[in-house]
Amino acid sequence: MDPTPTRNAPSLADATRGRILFGGDYNPEQWPEETWQEDVRLMKEAGVNSVTVGVFSWAKLEPRPGAREFGWLDRLMDLMHEHGIGVVLATPTASPPPWMGRLHPETLPRDEDGRVEWWGSRQHFSHSSAAYRRHAAAVTEDLAARYGSHPALTMWHINNEYCTFDYGDEAAAAFRRWLQDKYGTVEALNRAWGTAFWSQGYDGWHEVLPPRHAHYMKNPTHVLDFKRFTSDMLLECYAAERDIVRRHTPHIPVTTNFMPLWVGQDAWKWAAEEDVVSVDSYPDPRDPLGAQDNALLQDMTRSQAAGGPWMLMEQAAGPVNWRGVNHPKPRGLNRLWSLQAVARGADAVCYFQWRQSRQGAEKFHSGMVSHAGERGRTFQEVKRIGAELARIGTEVTGTPVLSDIAILHEWNSWWAGAQDGRLSSEVDYAEVVRAWHRALWEAHLTTAFAHPEHDLTGYRLVVVPQLYLLTDAAIDNLLAYVRGGGTLVCGFLTGVADEDDRVRPGGMDVRLRELFGIRTLHEWWPLDAGSTAECEGFRGTLWSEEIEAEDGVAAARYEGGELHGLPAVLRRGGAWYVSTLPEPEALRDLLARIAEDAGVRPPLDGLPAGVEAVRRGGLLFLLNHGRDAVTVSVPGRLRDLLTGADVAKTVELGRYGVVVLEEAP
Repeated sequence: MDPTPTRNAPSLADATRGRILFGGDYNPEQWPEETWQEDVRLMKEAGVNSVTVGVFSWAKLEPRPGAREFGWLDRLMDLMHEHGIGVVLATPTASPPPWMGRLHPETLPRDEDGRVEWWGSRQHFSHSSAAYRRHAAAVTEDLAARYGSHPALTMWHINNEYCTFDYGDEAAAAFRRWLQDKYGTVEALNRAWGTAFWSQGYDGWHEVLPPRHAHYMKNPTHVLDFKRFTSDMLLECYAAERDIVRRHTPHIPVTTNFMPLWVGQDAWKWAAEEDVVSVDSYPDPRDPLGAQDNALLQDMTRSQAAGGPWMLMEQAAGPVNWRGVNHPKPRGLNRLWSLQAVARGADAVCYFQWRQSRQGAEKFHSGMVSHAGERGRTFQEVKRIGAELARIGTEVTGTPVLSDIAILHEWNSWWAGAQDGRLSSEVDYAEVVRAWHRALWEAHLTTAFAHPEHDLTGYRLVVVPQLYLLTDAAIDNLLAYVRGGGTLVCGFLTGVADEDDRVRPGGMDVRLRELFGIRTLHEWWPLDAGSTAECEGFRGTLWSEEIEAEDGVAAARYEGGELHGLPAVLRRGGAWYVSTLPEPEALRDLLARIAEDAGVRPPLDGLPAGVEAVRRGGLLFLLNHGRDAVTVSVPGRLRDLLTGADVAKTVELGRYGVVVLEEAP
């Protein structure tokens, strides 16, 4: 099943203590202190038991180099403890004060054109800057020393949404060191990067730069390594601050928040360095697939947490402020999506932000307390959510969400496949992953995510939407999984390149070709935007392939056009290969049929469209993502934990309705 943690360390359970954490980012420094008492009153009324403090407070804590102004934070920490509200204390290092950029301009990142990213926003730091790292360590050290023993402290939150790329001189020097550690010699780097192409051969390390603005296409392996390097440098920044707070408080869990399916971090690698895996989630309330987007992110985050509980660090109680048009959430949607997170493994449901700001760039980003105040609809809905989470917390916290299906996902493959010189700009890796997850979600099948080198033996079905780059170890792992009796389904453009983005002989690794019964992959045939490929029983989108196959392995063929009669879907024993992206219903039906043959079934039969069913521990969550009321048949006598009502045979779910069922006593 999901990978298991390898380090004995504090966990989310040390912060939750049998409750679901409920609260959000709290920015008291933006308000007069007389507002704090009002905040506490409203927090208690809403059932808030956790607040994240200090995320963007560096200039408040250190208004000039070396100064420390902790008095306001002392009073805030004491106030939270007095009222039984735990504090997730953040290191403020995501947003250095203006004085740092002024006194140390080398701390400011540069983009690939060499332009400086100045202060006046956030995330304006160079991950490789020695001065930035020194000042970040100093303020972290003093925070940990001062508040490590404070009774309000429940968790550390390092930095915020790490996402900074830097192409400046200090980053260039760090990149060269990173490459020397990886390759040892310039000759080995030249081989890995294929620098014989376009006269790119390097004669010494001093010639190597980040992939800055170039006249034409950049070397794709150079770009790939720079993405790996950037993820690693940001991880070094995180680990340096984590180690400081861990030295002071080895019993307090540490986290940092991932962004949704963010391309810039190898989150498998990062998650292994966290005590608590947390994520920010902002699906568009107008998106008909918003619930599926949520489910994908929740499944991925739970899997990065080794199958255990995870933390929803941020969501919006209403509208955000960064879309072209920022719609509020209709009545009930905030509750529905909050409980969906719990269903899929969250033991913490939090928001950005507690009180909607009156000034600054995010004053139109919603808060738990909106500009309408405590009588506003947003706060009234927040109160209901807090009460319901308190009602079910002791029953749900710490319980697992089990899955017999794994979706394989890997950042190096994503990075490599996104190169400028690819065959089709219509193929977006993240959208392909979403399409495959959507198919399983609409088939009411709960999924986990896994790295292609993880132990897969506990899964009945493993699906690979697309992994352009696969290491030899990953390929051997897939072969062993099928030999062991597992069912594997692979999408198109998988196994094309090795870890250096070197195309494997034959255009697909020979071991995979043998696995699927492919004699020759003659040509890739990407499809134009809006075009489809007719196949037996369905239409394919985005892609098609000219494949010569072994006898008897074609499960469906192309019909018409250049590929008429050639296999579109191949099956050889427990291994399937899908050389196109079937339209949504067709992919759903195909994967549902393969899953059933592999012994995987939905939690309930006959579920209406738009109703999500997830088992967590001994509880069954039913969530209606539709605007119309539906009736769901359920087995036996059950009880709804949210209302205490007994349920027999059927459940009525209204618009955005949720029930949490357990066996009736």
